[in-house]
Order: sequence, then C-alpha cells, then structure tokens
Amino acid sequence: MQNCLRALKELQLDGLLTIGGDDTAYTASKLAEAAGGSLKVVHVPKTIDNDLPLPGGMPTFGFQTARHVGVNLVTNLITDATATKRWYFVVAMGRSAGHLALGIGKASGATVTVIAEEFAEGPIRVGHVVDILETSMFKRVAHGRPFGVAVIAEGIGERLPEDELAESAPDIERDDYGHIRLEELNLHRILAQLVTNRFRERGQKITITAKNIGYELRGAPPIPWDIDYTRDLGWGAFDHLRRLHEQKSGELGSMITLHDGHLETLPFGSFTDPATGRPRTRLVDVNSTTYRVAREYMIRLNREDLDDPSKLAPIADAAGMTPEDFAGRYGYLATP
Repeated sequence: MQNCLRALKELQLDGLLTIGGDDTAYTASKLAEAAGGSLKVVHVPKTIDNDLPLPGGMPTFGFQTARHVGVNLVTNLITDATATKRWYFVVAMGRSAGHLALGIGKASGATVTVIAEEFAEGPIRVGHVVDILETSMFKRVAHGRPFGVAVIAEGIGERLPEDELAESAPDIERDDYGHIRLEELNLHRILAQLVTNRFRERGQKITITAKNIGYELRGAPPIPWDIDYTRDLGWGAFDHLRRLHEQKSGELGSMITLHDGHLETLPFGSFTDPATGRPRTRLVDVNSTTYRVAREYMIRLNREDLDDPSKLAPIADAAGMTPEDFAGRYGYLATP
C-alpha cells in the first residue's frame, strides 16, 4: 500500500479513478484511507457478477453485456442439444452471487439453473447439486425430451467443502485475495462426470458436454446499454473528483453510481459490511418475484410431482426406481 502511495506521489498525482468489482473497491477505499486526504479516490463499479450493492437495483456495468452474450451462447447450445439429444452443463461466472447464471438461464430458456443462493448457509455438498441436475434430467426424460441445458453458477464451487475440493481438485490455486481460482476448478467437468457416472451405474447411456463461459463474456464488445451507462459513470466519476478538489472536501473517496437517471456517490464505508470490513455483496434474492418467475420456467422436481401418482410414476421410471423409492431418495428436493 505504501509503495503504491509513494509511486502516485512521485507521479505528482493527487486524484485516482479505479474501475472494478468488490476487491478493487475494497483496495481503493483502503488506499484512500491510507493517504489520509492527500489522495482523492473515486471508484467506478465494474463487474459482470453484478454483486456490488448499487442503489435502485442498478446493475454493475458489464453485467448486461455479459448476460446478452451468454444468452446467445446458451440459446445456440439449446438448439444443438435438441438436434443431437445431448445435455450441456454450462458454468457461468459469479463468485459470490448468481445474478449472471440466473439472468442467462432465465432469458435463454435453459432447462434448469442452479445458483448458490438457493442453498442454506454453509457448505454445499456436491451430491446435493448432482441430485438437482439428475432429477431435472429424469423429469425431461419423462416428458419425452431426453436433452437440455443446465446453467450453474461458478460460486457453488466456492462453497464446496474442503474435503470434496481436495478430492475433486487437489491442486487448486488461489488468487492474490485468497479466493479459489474458480476457472481452474473445472466445476462443469466435475458435475458432468459425476452425473454421467450415476447414469452408467444404472445402466443408462447419457451424453453430457461440459462448458465454461467466462472469458467469452467478460471480453465481449459492450452492448449499447453498457456504452451509454459507462459514459455516464465515467463523466460522473471525473466530475466528482474535480469537485472534491475544488471544494477542498474532507471526503476521502466514493463509489460513483447512477440512480433514476441521476449520478449519486456512495462514500467509502457507506457500503461496507461491518462483519467483514469489505463491500457488502448483493446476492440474488430468492424470495423475490423475479427469482420465483425464473423457477417457474425451470424443469425441476417439485411437490406436485411427488403428490400426483401419474406424474411421479414416469419420473421414477426414468430413474429406474419404484415411485416409493424415488420419493424416499429425492423427495427432499421437492419445492412447493
């Protein structure tokens, strides 16, 4: 930190614009704090994860472009899955929040989307995720459509227990912030292999192609929405930095946001989680109407499937089980 401040001072800089996600926002706030007023810092929220707590539900810039490109990719995979009668397991970026995976899955009409927020707090057992995917596939078979596309948020890998990570990816690397390098985890391949193994154990043939869409999304040319948005943020960030200097403000730094068409600033510290000292993470609200609608369009095991014998029988048959055994084994997944 001191080396960074020293370098900025040598360059005779007294203002700094930073662009990035929660890690960058955290570093920017600490840099402003360490400078003690000699350096004014303004942060522009940019992350395709959409996990910074912006007012009015505004997305972070880059999210809409990533979702747009992701929807096109998954739509193409749906077409291929239909033609070849295979499955695709697609992992989308989103370390802590499942906004991108859910947005892609919902807009493209993917068969099922699985995000970390739908699970209770604590570790997520990989077997639980496999059960969700497997029962969605059974249900599709029962409907006479033995193919589809599942979208999975990469953040699930962050919550896998250490023992399961050690078994599945013993040499997994971590980044400079201590986060697991999720792109190295190959969650898509792990899940595809585990589900394939289960089908083979039952003597059933299945073809699952694993895909990870990450770099294709964050390196895509921006769509007009993001171009318009970033021009507002960029202009606003520079204008706020200028005002801080002109007014000799005691404010150390802020994050620039857009709310109802007006630029607003969130001073560093105002969006900090007191429990962690880091920026609060905006998660998918699984109690929202938006999420409920997304679930309504997914093919997932629900309570009606178990309560209606005419629906349960073909799903259980697809699994090679009796209705009673199937309900006993997978009933915990059923949603109202």
